[in-house]
Amino acid sequence: MQVEGLEWGDDYRSLGREALAGIIEGRMVEAVDRHLEEMAAHEIADRRNGYYGRHLLTELGDIELAVPRTRRFSPVSVLRAYARRASHIDRMILACFVLGLSTRKVAEALLPVLGRPISAATVSEVAKSLDAVVAAFHRRPLKDQYKALMLDGVVLSRKTGAGAVKRPVLVALGIRHDGRKEVIDFRLATSESAAQWEGFLTDLFLRGLLGEGLEMICVDGGAGLLAALPFVWPHLPVQRCWAHKIRNVLDKVRRADQDALKADLHAVMNAQNERAARSAARRFADRWEEQYPRAVACLRDDLDELLVCFRYKTMEERKAVRTTNAIERRFREVRRRTRPMGVFSDRTSMDRILFAVFSHENRNQGINAPFLMTQTF
Repeated sequence: MQVEGLEWGDDYRSLGREALAGIIEGRMVEAVDRHLEEMAAHEIADRRNGYYGRHLLTELGDIELAVPRTRRFSPVSVLRAYARRASHIDRMILACFVLGLSTRKVAEALLPVLGRPISAATVSEVAKSLDAVVAAFHRRPLKDQYKALMLDGVVLSRKTGAGAVKRPVLVALGIRHDGRKEVIDFRLATSESAAQWEGFLTDLFLRGLLGEGLEMICVDGGAGLLAALPFVWPHLPVQRCWAHKIRNVLDKVRRADQDALKADLHAVMNAQNERAARSAARRFADRWEEQYPRAVACLRDDLDELLVCFRYKTMEERKAVRTTNAIERRFREVRRRTRPMGVFSDRTSMDRILFAVFSHENRNQGINAPFLMTQTF
């Protein structure tokens, strides 16, 4: 962009920052002068008391200000007015953060816009404004608008007084009747025990997820989760994850035979209907039971729950619920986003990052609860 033959570049950004700083400082001096005049008119003793430094982030970059003050007064109202005008910078920072950028990458992304770097500490400070939104997300009322529910956990590291510890995050993902997938909620837990899962699921129930529209629940087979489900949704059929089951079966056979067994397991999973699937399962047992009895027992023990997906008539519908792959993909995004951080500094920062990742994934599905983002952006 050119004005009267001059290019707007770093030099002019610098001049712009100096000019804006001069305007703001001048108005603060005027505010102090008015205050001293009012104090004198009321015969109240007061006098100037030097300056202190403040930073204000604007579209021209970070401005360092010398703020005048008296013994009784500081012109913070002037700073607040300009801070409100610069609030769109905070919104840009939050938008980058929620889109999945690390604090360092947010600073890099905004460098061309602001003309000078902002610190990772500034990004972290702005990100803290998400905390109220995250709390509202965990408390919001829920609707029975899902035909299927996926439940699973991901393990992350967090700092404690005893050092870094691994803690699970319990996650509920819903599949809507139009096929869209939504992370309904998540909870930082101490373990994947039945008690921890029951507490999380009960909270979903009490907020409105009664299960009246649910047709099935897909799980990976964790003992704690399976023990908790009957206490919350006792009558809902449970679909066991085929991906986990196939891995468990293949763990019990020699590597040389794994491809053959895997093909036979896929014949069961990809059958045209439940009857054909049960026939394929019998053929699998007839072929392999003598050589690998533990592998066959592993399939047979959970066969009924593995075939719940055949309540859906189309292959597309069955594929959506027969594994927990949809939730696993979101876990991969969580790990990708959190890997550079290594260990979370505290529970709040972990909650904030998880919310950012999951809400971004929800928006990719066209799901954006209005109160989540409009308050922030």
